Formats: sequence, C-alpha cells, structure tokens
Amino acid sequence: MSISDMKKAAAGLAAAVLLSSASAAPAVPAATASYAGNEIRLYESPLSYEVTKDGVVLVKRSPIGLTVDGKDLAKGCACLRTETRNLSGTLPTPIYKKAFVDLAGSETFATFDGFAVRLVARKDGVAYRFELPEGGVRTIDGEIASLTIASGAECAFNRNSRKRAGCEETLPEFSAAGDIDNGETRHIYLPFVFATGGFTVAATDSDTRDYPVWNLGDISRTQEGDVRFDAFFAKYPDVKERVEGWNKERVLEKGGRWLKVRTTKDWIAKVDGARSLPWRVFAIVAESSKLAESDMVYALAAPAESGADFSWVKPGKVAWDWWNAFDNKGGGGLNTRNYMRFVDFAAANGIEYVILDEGWSVDLDIWKFNPDIDVPGIVEYGREKGVGIILWMAWAQLAGDEERVAAHFAKLGVKGFKVDFMDRGDAEVARFLEHCAAVCAKHGLLVDYHGVYRPTGLHRRYPNIVNYEAVHGLEQLKWARPDKDMTGNDVACFFLRMTAGPMDYTPGAMDNYPVGAYGGTGMNPGSVGTRCHQMALMTLYEAPLQMLCDSPTKYEKNMECFRFMAAVPTVWDETVSLGGTPRTMAAVARRARNGSWYAAGITCGEARDFFMDLSFLGGGEWRAEIFRDAPASDVKPREYIRELRRVRASDGPLAVRMAKGGGFAMHFTK
Repeated sequence: MSISDMKKAAAGLAAAVLLSSASAAPAVPAATASYAGNEIRLYESPLSYEVTKDGVVLVKRSPIGLTVDGKDLAKGCACLRTETRNLSGTLPTPIYKKAFVDLAGSETFATFDGFAVRLVARKDGVAYRFELPEGGVRTIDGEIASLTIASGAECAFNRNSRKRAGCEETLPEFSAAGDIDNGETRHIYLPFVFATGGFTVAATDSDTRDYPVWNLGDISRTQEGDVRFDAFFAKYPDVKERVEGWNKERVLEKGGRWLKVRTTKDWIAKVDGARSLPWRVFAIVAESSKLAESDMVYALAAPAESGADFSWVKPGKVAWDWWNAFDNKGGGGLNTRNYMRFVDFAAANGIEYVILDEGWSVDLDIWKFNPDIDVPGIVEYGREKGVGIILWMAWAQLAGDEERVAAHFAKLGVKGFKVDFMDRGDAEVARFLEHCAAVCAKHGLLVDYHGVYRPTGLHRRYPNIVNYEAVHGLEQLKWARPDKDMTGNDVACFFLRMTAGPMDYTPGAMDNYPVGAYGGTGMNPGSVGTRCHQMALMTLYEAPLQMLCDSPTKYEKNMECFRFMAAVPTVWDETVSLGGTPRTMAAVARRARNGSWYAAGITCGEARDFFMDLSFLGGGEWRAEIFRDAPASDVKPREYIRELRRVRASDGPLAVRMAKGGGFAMHFTK
C-alpha cells in the first residue's frame, strides 16, 4: 500500500470513528418532566419518548406522531419552545378509593409547529398527550403511540380480537415481551403491565373523550433486539345496524341489543377548536402490589365542570337478579311478586339498590313493560322501603334518545341505569359514554356501564358514573368449564384491569367449589375457590356500586357471611397495598369513612401462607373480626372460620393461611 493510500485509509478510518462516535453520543431530549425519580423525555427526529425511574430506562425510545387532515405533523418537526411548571395541591374525591388525591408533580409543555406535547411526572408515574391549537373542524387520520420495552420484560395482559377493540373480558396471559405474538387479528388492551429494571409499569390511557381507546396491535423487533408494540385505534364507524340475537343477528329498525359496525371511515376522530387528546399513561411502582394505590388515571382526567353539584350521588350495594336466575327461579321469577321480594330483602339488610336486569321490558323495547312486571309499582314500593331501583338496558335502546329516556324514567322515580353491550372502543362510543353521563346527571340518575371498555377517568368528570364492567367477572361462571383458571383471573385483574379504575366484577357467590371442580350452570351458578375468597372481593375490588350477585334465598341461609359483606363500604378514605403479584396473590387494606379498616386478600389456585403487615392500623388496640379459610377449605371451600381478636400494629405480621383459591376478609375497629 502506498503512503497516499495509507493516508486515505487513515482518513477514512478517522471519519468512520467520528461518525460512530457521533451516532453513539446520547441524544439530548427536547423536553423532559421529572418528579420523585420518575422522568419522561421527549425527543425530536424522530418524535419519540422515553420513560425512566431513578435513571433506569423502563420504556425505551418509542415513536409517537399524529396525522391530521392528511398531514403528518411529526415529520421533520422541531420544538420551538418549552414551558415547565410545578404542580401542587390536593383533590377532594367524594367517590373514590381515597379521600384526597395528591396532585404534586411537574409539567412541561413543548410547542411545535401546529401542535404541542404536554408531559407530566408524578410520584406514581408519568404521561404525555398531544394538544392541538385553536382551529376549525379537523380530522384525526391516525395516531402513533408505540411502546418499546426490553425483550425480557415480564408482561401480564389481556387480549381480544381487533374487531372488539373495547370488549375487555378475556382471561389474563403472562409472557416475556419477546414471546408475545398478536398476529394480524388480535390486540392487547390496556392496562398492560410489565416488570423491567426492578420496577413495574402499567401502561393505559386517561381522559379519552370523543376519541378511540388505546390498544397495542402489531409487534416488531428493533435493531437493538427490543420489542416494539404499535398502537391500534378503532376507526370511526360509518355504516351500522341495530341487531338482536345471539346466534343469528336480526336487523331491527329501532332498539335492539347492539349497534354493529359494518363499515368504517378511514379516520379515527374529528375535533373542533383547541383540543387536548388522551393521556398516554405509565403508572410506575417499585412493587406490583402498589398499583392499587396509583391515582394516575383519575388525577389526569378532566374535572367536573365548575359549579357542578354531585352531592346527590349515593354509592352503595345492589341486590342483583340476573346472575342468580331471579332468586334461582329462572323465567318463573320474572314477576312483580319476586321483585317485591328482592326489595324486601334489600330493605331488611341495608342494601341501597335493586337492579331490574334484562326481562322487565318486552323484546328490548324499554317503552313496553313486561305485563308480568309492574315497573312503576316496584319503583314506588322501593321508594317506600328506602330502596332505589336501577334499570338495565342495552345501549342500542338508549343511543340517540338519551334525553327522552332519562327524563321519562327519572320522573318515574328510577335511580339509575345499567347500560350494556357497547362492546366497542371507537370515538362514537366514547362520545356516547360522556353524553349519556351528562344527560343522566342532569336528571339525577346514576350510570353503571357494562359491555364497555375500561375506565379512562370519565367518572371524575361525572361522579354519577358509579362503575364500569370491562372485566372477566363472575357472570362468566354461569357457563364456565372446570379447566377455567378463574381464581388466577381474580388475582390478575386486581393488578391489570383495576389499575384503570372501578370494576363491576359482581362478587358474592355462596355456592363455592374446589379449584378445577366446577362447571357452569345458568339456574344455580356458583364460584371457584373458597367462601372467604368471595367475601374478600368486596373489599379487594374498587366498586362504588357493588353488586351482590347471589340470591336472597342463598344469602338468608348464610347470614353470618352476608352481613359482613353487606356492611363493607364501597368508597374509602385510604387505600394501602399489602402485597402480591399478578401471578400469585393480592391483598389490600382500606380505611372506611368512620375510621375503621377493612383488609382482604385472595390467592390463585395454589395455597399459601401470608403474613400481613398491620402497620396501617397505627397506634392503639383494635378489635379484629376475621373470616379465614378452614383447614378443609381446599376440598370443602364453603367451610370457613370466623374469629374475634384484639390486635395492635406493634404485634407484628398477622399470619393467615389461604387454601387453594382461598382468601381472607377482616374488619378492624378501635
């Protein structure tokens, strides 16, 4: 090689080294928000974000973007300026798992040409959202909201078909991120929980208004070997049909059970004027059990309008008819006399409401009462007894006619609606959920949404939304097979689904079967796991409107257990996690408004010993009423032990043995 060639080679090597060094140099974020060790960073070229905790990268650089009116706003974008401010204060929460939510944190507003990105960091996580400036009507063609995590991250999640982008009622799955394959037909719906770098993260959304919910669809590998989940958003509906029928879809001109989407637009939403899009939320905890304490979804959601009065909203429990086949009588129980029986039972036991589920009207026509059911008479009888009546209806019977329906039934004296079968996650459904809640609030009506996607904080703006389903709940046991891992589901949804907000699981079964030994039955359903497992769910699951699933007849034969369950509050002043993981067990303590404490825990299909930290009690001596599994509960799950003790926090951990599918329920009073 000549000297000239050697010089050229050296120059080329130097250039390569310089280029390599430049590409290896850490990118400088255009904006950051940091608080209590939690940090979210926003980058340009391409527009992307990163999430860290105490310097540990939890979400790796993940592309984000927004296409509006055919224009990719993120392409070639550059941050023009940033503004950062500290957040402070506390938020009173009359219907929640805590009396107050701490609003402390840090917020950064990054302005770009034609859009902005807002970042927020709190002690329980971080989030970002797109914001659009003032303007006319604009079409949101699509949003990029990807999530990139290490291949070895341990994940817990639920999946469904992409056609059912909002129907979140499947069993949980567990996998390393690198082993997940959604294919072309499935998506992961949120919350999506993963553990990496010594921390646990729950990804979900908040303040999803007039916009589709965030799901995770296509999966790919980055050059570094990490796993990237691309967002999947339901397109806006175009052609829809009102249908009825489980096996054969009968098209109707009005009413019906579903509004089925036949074709869609090629966009996901339309906005008008200055607009904030939904938050992309990342709750971050050192231990997965602490997800029960997270306030991310609620704290970031839009508040109630100034001056709005929701003091009339009354949370409580519901005597429910459908799960127990109308007091275990099937169709023979669909009559006025039987509903009077439900009202009498509720009144005698301090139960605030009775639901009239499907069957009170003819052929899903809410304007035609079942001739065997005197709805006005039952409503009046309930009023005399101090028991409110809530009516079930499919959303196809209500959509587009909300004002007339709410005004009519409020005048009749009904206290609220259980609205069912939305089964979609598109912007039209989001618009309906908000409009329906607003109209019902105007007429003093509660709303319990079933067949719906998970909460995204709308219950902060409209506290008359007292619960959401969106969970593989106890109703599934009316047709379950013996191999269904229902106790594992019960544990997992405490960490997954409940991180988003309250859930209408409908617990309280009195016929309890050993793990692996139950097959569903419509007339006389039961539950998998122990009696104490069912009792624990009353405290464990957040539910301002909590349904008692079983029949008055069965409860009257099990009054010791029923009285305890009926007395458990449905809103709380404080929530303290006690331990667990999505694959093993879950335990929580909650402080009631009167200062007493309730504690509860459940395990999956494996028996285990649990040592419960009593430090949440604070000082003084406490009287503990304890329901726990009996020695034979593995094979005789209806057996339990009730005992009374005097305890102090200084006594140290309280040992509890949980059977297979077992649990415990406790009440502590001074």
